[in-house]
Amino acid sequence: MPNKALRNIAIIAHVDHGKTTLVDAILTQSKLFLNKAVFRECFLDSNDLERERGITILSKNVSVEYQDVKINVIDTPGHSDFAGQVERVLKLADGVLLLVDAADGPMPQTRFVLAKALELGLKCVVILYKLDGSDAQPDAVHDKMFDLFIELNASDAQLDFPVLYASAKEGWASTTLEGERTNILPLMDAILEQIPAPQVQEGPVQMQIASIEHSDFVGRTGVGRVYRGTLDLKKPIVHMTRDGSCESVQLKELFVFEGLNRRSVERVECGDLCAVVGIPDIDIGDTLAAAECPEALPAIHIDETTLSMIFRINDSPFFGQDGTFVTSRHLRQRLKLEVQRDVALRVEEQGDDSFNVSGRGVLHLSILIENMRREGFELTVAQPRVIYKEIDGVKCEPFELLTVDVSDGRAGKVIALVGSRRGDLVRVEQHGVRKIQEFHIPTRGTIGLRSKLLTVTAGEAVVHHCFSHYAPVAGEFNSRKKGVIISMGTGKSAAFAMDGLQMRGDLFVDVGIECYEGMIVGEHCLDSDLVVNIQKAKAFSNMRSAGRERNMEVAPPVLMSLEEAIEYIAADELVEVTPKHIRLRKRIIKEYDRKQLRRQANA
Repeated sequence: MPNKALRNIAIIAHVDHGKTTLVDAILTQSKLFLNKAVFRECFLDSNDLERERGITILSKNVSVEYQDVKINVIDTPGHSDFAGQVERVLKLADGVLLLVDAADGPMPQTRFVLAKALELGLKCVVILYKLDGSDAQPDAVHDKMFDLFIELNASDAQLDFPVLYASAKEGWASTTLEGERTNILPLMDAILEQIPAPQVQEGPVQMQIASIEHSDFVGRTGVGRVYRGTLDLKKPIVHMTRDGSCESVQLKELFVFEGLNRRSVERVECGDLCAVVGIPDIDIGDTLAAAECPEALPAIHIDETTLSMIFRINDSPFFGQDGTFVTSRHLRQRLKLEVQRDVALRVEEQGDDSFNVSGRGVLHLSILIENMRREGFELTVAQPRVIYKEIDGVKCEPFELLTVDVSDGRAGKVIALVGSRRGDLVRVEQHGVRKIQEFHIPTRGTIGLRSKLLTVTAGEAVVHHCFSHYAPVAGEFNSRKKGVIISMGTGKSAAFAMDGLQMRGDLFVDVGIECYEGMIVGEHCLDSDLVVNIQKAKAFSNMRSAGRERNMEVAPPVLMSLEEAIEYIAADELVEVTPKHIRLRKRIIKEYDRKQLRRQANA
């Protein structure tokens, strides 16, 4: 029998299509914020990095009460690099709210999350969003969504999806385009009418863990759903891991989601979501089952990683100046902890105290690095590399579906740039004076591509990409055509030296910045590396000459974010990451050693 007093829904969409803003509208109109001073925009983005970047990184669970029905709402990440979380939490839901921009239509991540929802047989409610924009075309987007459902082999029941129109910023939803635009209640009604209630299955209890949280006070907390029976805090249960082991455990605490908080309970009914405390080694995909009937649920399938990077200790001349955790032992412990939290991450220890860390993309790995540097870690990371596979005896590499939204006048430059990285144009769609171009491009071709696309389009391009498939290796290409400017000594950069170097390329450091031998201080205008004395100061003498007293003007440096630095470096370079600095450097510090290596390679 269905539990009609309960609904479990997940909100899914492409990145920056308004999932967290919609949750804000649901929470405020459900009167969970009686004290308005507590409320802030994108309330569930509680992590510092989430608020700084304006994206959701970790999925969140809240619940609201509507017409005596408890609705568990799961807010999911939108960026493709965090799709591993979306795959897990969809197993907790019985239906999804699929948000689609009424102007952009379905995007690469829309396709991915919808495919996962359809595979699980979930009921979809499509919400056409951002109707307040002048370029909104809801009818055309509705047709595209129907085509996408057919393309993804949706069942007849799934093809009969309901459509709502909404604007979370203005706090309204409607079943028709011309309907009243007063509140979000039509969406709440649609959830009760369209999303099926969870089925209550009697029998020995079964619960599966879909996400993990960690606290220094209580240890690991597993969040999941009760699929069968009733989970009782006082009854003995067994913990069944993904590798097949089984042990008896006793839960210490049991929580259900109530509003923005959690409430401690003794029992959790079938179909509800809960958090369990008391199992030190609990992990994603593990099953909690009745001791008298230990049956494991099917393992949660997670797509494979596509990109890897080498993490190693910082061995630069400035080693240990900023960080608290600087040894390989600290690095090993931190990466092991991250693997327990993030099932989409892989870590392999190398023989030289370095670690091969694999993830979904550059952003996925850079978020980990950023969190580590904020915790006090010092480390260096190498150039990202794609993970190759052998399929039917053929070496294959991952390909991405790349979408670029750009004005008509600059569409040709986009095609030329993507084509130089082995990308193939597969679809073009005209939207007024703009074009949406879709490409199939090797994953290694997307590394560092965004900044170059923004350069050739004067900052106009809107770029998104998502993993598509594996295909035979496309061939070689040169992702960086220019060399770098390297410091030959240690000390502060001098204005006199930098004034003369400006004609040789763009500088990455400002005047008075501490530099060391082997540190990359700029980009050379040619395709070769240039070693310079950036510490050279002006020589003083008692002799005067024409032009010697001119004012030196040093242009502002080119500053890179962590992601840009990781995408910029070449195979023989590293990014040095400390709590206070992000520096680029050569893997081999001494110029003499680099020359010796080149001679040996050419011999």
